[in-house]
Amino acid sequence: MRKNFFIMMIVVAGAFIYSACNKNVSGRTDNIAPLNPVSEDIDAGKWKTVLLSRPDSFVVVAPPVPGTPPYTGDLNEIKGYQQNLSGDAISKIRYWGAGGVLRWNEIMRELVAKHNLPPYQNEDGTYPIPNSLNPFNYPQFPFSNAPFSARAYAYISAAQYDALVACWYYKKLYNQPAPYTVDSSVNAMNGKTTLPSYPSEAGVLAGVTSELMKLLFPTEVANIQNKLQDEELATIQSGTATRTDVKAGEALGKQIAALFTARAKADHAGAAVGTPAIWASFVTATTARGETPWYSLETPQRPPMLPLYGNVLPFLFDSVTAIKLRPAAPFSTGSSDFAEQNQAAYNQIKNPTREQNRIVQFWADGIGTYAPPGHWNAIAAEDFIKQHYSEVRWARNMALLNMAEMDAAIVCWNTKYHYFNPRPTQMMPDIKTLTGIPNFPSYISGHSTFSAAAATILGHIIPANAGTYTSMSEEAATSRFISGIHTKMDCDSGLVTGKKIGNYAVLRAMKDGAE
Repeated sequence: MRKNFFIMMIVVAGAFIYSACNKNVSGRTDNIAPLNPVSEDIDAGKWKTVLLSRPDSFVVVAPPVPGTPPYTGDLNEIKGYQQNLSGDAISKIRYWGAGGVLRWNEIMRELVAKHNLPPYQNEDGTYPIPNSLNPFNYPQFPFSNAPFSARAYAYISAAQYDALVACWYYKKLYNQPAPYTVDSSVNAMNGKTTLPSYPSEAGVLAGVTSELMKLLFPTEVANIQNKLQDEELATIQSGTATRTDVKAGEALGKQIAALFTARAKADHAGAAVGTPAIWASFVTATTARGETPWYSLETPQRPPMLPLYGNVLPFLFDSVTAIKLRPAAPFSTGSSDFAEQNQAAYNQIKNPTREQNRIVQFWADGIGTYAPPGHWNAIAAEDFIKQHYSEVRWARNMALLNMAEMDAAIVCWNTKYHYFNPRPTQMMPDIKTLTGIPNFPSYISGHSTFSAAAATILGHIIPANAGTYTSMSEEAATSRFISGIHTKMDCDSGLVTGKKIGNYAVLRAMKDGAE
């Protein structure tokens, strides 16, 4: 009874935190205009893909020719819908018309926030672990913490990008005109473009995204399937594409999703939790070096979060490079330099200003939020809207951002568990933090690493905003120091490391054919 009561309370608390701290921008984008790109990027079928060896890896057969009975039937379906559209249908047409990459990213952030709740302990003081093979048992799978979310955003964004490159290849190959071009009685409810409609980019996005979301959030399958149906129906009703266009896109998207699913199942993330013996080995190795090991400050002590996540396969470089990107060791825990770092954290936390409290809360991104990588997705999405990108360029830019965020998590977690460095709150118990204390080692700061990686690639994508992004990343890093949960050394090293990772994304961007 006590456990059930606490589970209920933590869900309620999570809902409160979500409502108080959630930075989901979907409410601010509900009424934006339909996607109206400055360029259709018609040659995007030639861009360099992530996993696809070539854009025509999966065959998409030629579409029905306008004027034939199958095509006429598709047109009649659209016209039939448009004669009797409800207010709800019109709202969904407008919603999805803003762009599928944007909308699926918002949906993804909502799922991360919903599932970003740590489990409560068992009666014996141990902690249950989410199990992807039995996702509905408590605690439900996943616990979408920062590393999990970074990986989820990356897989979905990279898969969307590859799928849309293939989509654009076939669009140019078949050059099928949009329904409203073929028949002037079809209302182009989300505006007209010159982009061929077959296969439908909306169908591609619905197919590829839904398959990967179902893998990553298995308790949300019904919800995700409803979103797929909503996007596809809205696309048909809007006059943008026929049912044949949409279903061809969905089939292509699902085939490409299978490639990314296979990679996800073999990228070592499934072993990231570790075992009690592995957890103990970190303490043993750190003590053997003469250093003070990190330990959980929770009661009872919670196992370290994803200690083997540093072994996950990166996207932008290989695993050997990930190790090489690990920064040099922090100050020895017995040194005067280390003591000074912790004393500085203590001195800082004693009298925080109102502005410092604002900064801490803005960048907290803890339980019940879409996590630090999601925060940078929200920042990017707001700015990408203003750039009027095509769907394929939206996907390319989100893929670059999120591959950098996933790889930042890998290098950061590899560093954290290599050094197993204690937090200031462990060394100086008088430190009372302005936010929760993360349940993993201190060096290097995750927020700093995520933020510098994001700022670096976003500054390349939108050069006019580069200075702003850098300032934001520095503020995010500072927030962890002034909150009392990191030393300045943790934050500074995280910023340097994150920038190096972001530069790998920049290098890829310069060679992918999109610039």
